[in-house]
Amino acid sequence: MAKRGGFPGGGMPGNMNNLMKQAQRMQRQMEESQKEMETKEFEAKAGGGAVSVTVTGKREVTKVVLDPDVVDPDDIEMLQDLIMAATNEALRMVEDANNEMMNKMTGGMNLGGFPF
Repeated sequence: MAKRGGFPGGGMPGNMNNLMKQAQRMQRQMEESQKEMETKEFEAKAGGGAVSVTVTGKREVTKVVLDPDVVDPDDIEMLQDLIMAATNEALRMVEDANNEMMNKMTGGMNLGGFPF
């Protein structure tokens, strides 16, 4: 019975084999970079340093520091806004670091919208 499709000799051509090896190497590098990213911490401040928020590369808040002068029981909304601003900035820092890592890994290639 004759074989259908495939490559002559039943194996992958050299270029395809090399592409697969490159893809596997890139996947290992991405996994290592992601693990490294998860251990990093990113700190952002708001209100001239009155509020400081630290998040990990896993996007988990690990520390919130408040200057006692910013804690005003009559103006809780300002404190809430400062915490929110610092947290959002720290999360943007994580996103920027992730994007920078991916650009280094892919050499700036557009991978068609993959969610990395």
